[in-house]
Amino acid sequence: MNSATVRNLLVRGMLAGLGAGVLALVVAYFLGEPSVDKAIGFEEAHASGHEHEVELVSRSLQSTAGLATGVLIYGVAFGGIAALAYCFALGRVGRFSPRATALLLSGGALLAVYVVPFLKYPANPPAVGDPDTIGKRTTLYFLMMVLSVLLAVAATILGKRLAPRLGTWYATVAAVAAFAVVIGLAYAFLPVVNEVPADFPAAVLWRFRISALAMQATLWAGFGLLFGELAERLLNPRPAAAASAPAVAAPS
Repeated sequence: MNSATVRNLLVRGMLAGLGAGVLALVVAYFLGEPSVDKAIGFEEAHASGHEHEVELVSRSLQSTAGLATGVLIYGVAFGGIAALAYCFALGRVGRFSPRATALLLSGGALLAVYVVPFLKYPANPPAVGDPDTIGKRTTLYFLMMVLSVLLAVAATILGKRLAPRLGTWYATVAAVAAFAVVIGLAYAFLPVVNEVPADFPAAVLWRFRISALAMQATLWAGFGLLFGELAERLLNPRPAAAASAPAVAAPS
């Protein structure tokens, strides 16, 4: 793959990330923001005896322009990174088409980068979590994410090495099982974080976490579909249609 192709895929990845960011923004606004508002209301109700802090940015601006800016910039950035990973993975993970490789990469990245760490350290709304432990919680989350990504890469390599001996199906099953076992050990040995207030509404916490998961699923699925189509058109261009229909032979 030459530099021009990599550059074209990078640009298309950033554009696909932007489009996926728009879809994720819709999910975040309609599903996530109501739970955030309720969590902030809970926090303010329990902080009524303390001095009121002056808002540097209003809540309405945070939930509209601030949310849009953050999600769209994140979409463009992660789209570019995912496109570079795609350039490396294309042809190395199996004999898949460019479109199928994009979907496979997106699904694997969603699982390794977000779902696996999320199941151990799920996202929390405002009023959930001790401010004094934010550094520890952030470190544990990123440790879990890095471990998940490295294990996913190792499982892919393991599956490819086992394929000639076991066949593709059994090699894939063995690699997935090895990944699940090691991740299970990480879940068991890494510290548990449980800082949800006793009186925090369970429904609000549940809806917030579901909306966070839905946002990431929309982002990665949207990117896989959009980028897969753009990559397919770049790497496997369709032959030009005939300029005109074949001529009909004149009767003798």
